[in-house]
Amino acid sequence: MDNLAGLTAFVQAADTRSFVAAGRALGISASAVGKSIARLEQRLGVRLFHRSTRSIALTSEGTIFLERCRRILGEVEAAELELSSSKSAPRGRLRVSMPLVGELLNPVLAAFARAWPLVELDLDFSNRRVDLIDEGYDAVVRAGDSTDSRLMSRRLGQFHLQLVAAPAYLAQHGAPALPGDLARHNCLLYKFPSSGKIEAWPLADWNALLAAGLPASLSCNSVDTLLHFAESGLGIAALPDFAARAARQAGRLQLVLPAHTQHAAPFHILWPGSRNMSPKLRVFIDFLVANLFPDSPDRLPSM
Repeated sequence: MDNLAGLTAFVQAADTRSFVAAGRALGISASAVGKSIARLEQRLGVRLFHRSTRSIALTSEGTIFLERCRRILGEVEAAELELSSSKSAPRGRLRVSMPLVGELLNPVLAAFARAWPLVELDLDFSNRRVDLIDEGYDAVVRAGDSTDSRLMSRRLGQFHLQLVAAPAYLAQHGAPALPGDLARHNCLLYKFPSSGKIEAWPLADWNALLAAGLPASLSCNSVDTLLHFAESGLGIAALPDFAARAARQAGRLQLVLPAHTQHAAPFHILWPGSRNMSPKLRVFIDFLVANLFPDSPDRLPSM
C-alpha cells in the first residue's frame, strides 16, 4: 500500500507540477508528498523530478515512469469501481465548476439532484478559467474548446449569440438596417471577467465597428445585467439564445440584424484524463448530455 501511495503522490505531483497542489488534492502536506516521492526515487535508484525553489519538472526517467504509473493506478481504480459499482448506487461529493448561466443549468441540475439523491453536488459558478486538476475539481462545464491534453471532454451541445433589443427601444431609436447603423445606438457590452476584454458581437465587421468607436452605454461581466438593461429599453445587447429565449417568447425582446449575425459555440464538460471515471461522474455527464441540449444533433463524445 505504501508503494501505491508513492505512485499516487508522484502522478498527482506530475499533473499539478507542484508538491503543494498535489498535497492539497490528496489531503496531505506538501512535505509528506515530497518525502513519499523521495522514498520512491530511492527505491527506484533514479531522480524523477528536477526541483527548484519555485517549481518542479519531470526528468526523462520521470516522464517514462509517469505513463506506467497512470496505467497501474488506472487498473487499480478500475478494479475498485467494478466491485463497488456492482453493489452500490452512485454516491458521494461531486465538485464541479460551472459557467455563470444559471438560467440554462439550474433546471437540469435540480432534476439531477432529484434523480440521484445520494450524489452531493458541490458547485462553483464562475466564468474564470479554472485549472481543473490543480484546484481539485471532478469536472468543469465550459463554453468553447479545450486544448489541455490532460483532460477528457464530451460535447454537450451549442448555443448562439443573438443581437436583441426591447420593442420600445427600437420604436424610439429605430431598428438598425445595417451593422454600420449601430454607431447611432446604445450598445450594451459583455466584458470577460478574466481579461476585461469586450466580447465580440456576431458580426463579420465587428472589429472595424469597435475600432471606429462603437457607443457603449454599459459594459459589464454579468449576462443577467445585460438582459435586464436590454429588457428595460436601454440599448442593444448580444445575448446567448438560451438567456434571451423567455424574453423573446414573451415579446419583451426582439432580434436585431438577424440577417447579418452568425454564431455558434459549443458547451463541453471536461474531466481529468488520468483517472478512470467514477460512477457519480459518469451518471452526471450522461444526465447533462441527455437533458441540457436534448434536441442538439452534435452531442458526440470527444477526447
